[in-house]
Amino acid sequence: MSGSVRRSRDVPMLVKRAREGDPRAVARLITLVESGDETVPAIAAELAPYTGRARIIGLTGSPGVGKSTTTSELVRALRARGHRVGVLAVDPSSPFSGGAILGDRIRMQDHATDPDVYIRSMSNRGHLGGLAAATPQAVRVLEGAGCEYVLIETVGVGQAEVEIASLADTTLVLLAPGMGDSIQAVKAGILEIADVFVVNKADRDGADATYHDIQNMISLGERAPGEWRPQVVRAIAARGEGIDDIVAAIDKHHRWMAERGELRRRRLARAAAEVEAIALGTLRARMGSLRDGTVLETLAQRVAAGELDPYTAAGEVLDQLNR
Repeated sequence: MSGSVRRSRDVPMLVKRAREGDPRAVARLITLVESGDETVPAIAAELAPYTGRARIIGLTGSPGVGKSTTTSELVRALRARGHRVGVLAVDPSSPFSGGAILGDRIRMQDHATDPDVYIRSMSNRGHLGGLAAATPQAVRVLEGAGCEYVLIETVGVGQAEVEIASLADTTLVLLAPGMGDSIQAVKAGILEIADVFVVNKADRDGADATYHDIQNMISLGERAPGEWRPQVVRAIAARGEGIDDIVAAIDKHHRWMAERGELRRRRLARAAAEVEAIALGTLRARMGSLRDGTVLETLAQRVAAGELDPYTAAGEVLDQLNR
């Protein structure tokens, strides 16, 4: 029996074990989707009936604002309410191994022995947007494993790192006094993606100024009647202070989305984006086969020589892909 057939037959058993809470099965499934294994479609099909129910919370912010500490404290608060929690900590990639290098799991050792908490670091492998390309499928694995909340901590915040908003139900943007975050929030367009702002390390000088700066920016923003107004919460995550206020803000946002139909709209948009990304990835892979052959090279030569226009050439490429 070939290895690929054997792995395909192993998928239902892996999913069954993950549903039963086996952390090794969850780890194996995430490894398969992260590596782009050929069993990923089978994994997605097996998980489909168990997905779409978890509340997905994204956390982003500049390095050093306390994302991992806040994530750990949120896990503690959600576990106190009896919820099963999954965490995906998306780290920058090592330029040598391609693996994750920050080791967020080390900072969350308090939850290491809790069978109802699953924490996984993922490498972004150079993928822009603050997430790894496999993050949506890893979320599906955690949902399928029975996680009621999935917390996604991104690598940081910057001009291109706003992708978390398209994946999360609620996006938390963490700020800290003295780091120029209020200015960065405007520069990076973070104001538009935040559902909740968390001014962490609120015991530091300048915390009140940061809090009021964000409130003022929110006040200047244009929004229709009934539109969500981002909440601003103070916290000192290292001492566990303000965490209940963050959870309350998340709950308030969830209620607003449910009442307005926004939750369904966001999840439909997320599903559409996921389908589109998979379809485009498949097309890119098939395009690669044309590049390896002579079809694309021949067409390019004819376009460069003025014998063929690029639109006609593109049409011929599509014809080749449809055969």
